[in-house]
Amino acid sequence: MSKRNLKNKPSEIDWAAVDAAPLADVPDEDAPELTGAEFSELRPLTEALPELGVGKQRITIMLDEAVVQAYKAKAGGRGYQTLINETLRKALELDNVKEALREVIREELHSA
Repeated sequence: MSKRNLKNKPSEIDWAAVDAAPLADVPDEDAPELTGAEFSELRPLTEALPELGVGKQRITIMLDEAVVQAYKAKAGGRGYQTLINETLRKALELDNVKEALREVIREELHSA
């Protein structure tokens, strides 16, 4: 465990007690050690579970305060940023449908 990854302030942690604590003599049944063959079969998470959509990108964006507050209220316990992302994704899909419909209408008008 890295000291940097802890949420507590390092000054609040008794590192001497942590270091002095005995390690378990019994193997962890929930997380057994990998064999060399198992280790060689490991794949990146994005390859193993592409449906997780790990391809997100961190950005900074300025939004109206009213928009942020509305999405926070609408999101409830979920993350409001996730809700904004879903809304933008749906808007993109809708734009694609609208463009396809416009093209069909143009073709029909042209052939008439």
